[in-house]
Amino acid sequence: MNHRLEMKYYTIPPPPRLAPYVRTFWVYEGEASEAEPYVYRGFADGCTEMVFHYRGVYDQLIDGKQVDSFAAGIVAQTRNFTRFVVNRDWGIFGCYLYPYALTKLFSVPAADFTDVMTDFDAVLGLAGKELEERMLTAADNIERVSIMTEFLEERLGEVRTNEPKVFASIAHIIESRGLVDVGSLAREYFLSNRQFERKFKEFAGFSPKMYARIIRFQAALKEFGSNKSLTQIAYDCGYYDQSHFINEFKEFSGYSPKAYFCSKSEGFGYLES
Repeated sequence: MNHRLEMKYYTIPPPPRLAPYVRTFWVYEGEASEAEPYVYRGFADGCTEMVFHYRGVYDQLIDGKQVDSFAAGIVAQTRNFTRFVVNRDWGIFGCYLYPYALTKLFSVPAADFTDVMTDFDAVLGLAGKELEERMLTAADNIERVSIMTEFLEERLGEVRTNEPKVFASIAHIIESRGLVDVGSLAREYFLSNRQFERKFKEFAGFSPKMYARIIRFQAALKEFGSNKSLTQIAYDCGYYDQSHFINEFKEFSGYSPKAYFCSKSEGFGYLES
């Protein structure tokens, strides 16, 4: 008889100096086996993650086939949903970044990494390999927080890139849960729509309109467990009708809202932790 797989998910706030660039550190651990593999589904997201599989490594599922994935790397902002599977006990440490942190900390345009998962050495060279080794062999997650904090604070001191207007406009869309008028945002932060579109895409990886759609979808995801009706969730998140809500939710998750909010979707274990 199958038992319920145990899972644990929790977040750790970054130190104040990193807070403008790091939304949170997180840890996700769980059980799996050959008999009871765990399938995780990643959804469209407007932010970027640095991830380290310190125990067990997920394989990616592409067209039903298992494909090797990295033990550690950068998962950039994406409009796509992805699927992964693991058949042994696993543990992941993550660093959830604002998308402009890629440019601020690593001197690379966020737009170059949209919808891509990248090894650390491809972005950071030897420093990336060294970080990966230290994080994967650390004694525990307290040590991993310390290693990441030290690494990112050093990068913050070295990099010159600074675009406060762009950073502020991206943060504004996130804070407003995607409920923004892009034209008004452009006028507030820039002289022209063209300049706004170009700069925004460089640092967020998407046009402002697409980015707002993804953030609105993410806001809807966070209503899991709220006991609101699907109609109320759609209204609160700014969808103009149920059809709009359903179509956009399916586009970014692969699931209907009903399946997701009834816990019938893959990889929702962290939501119930």
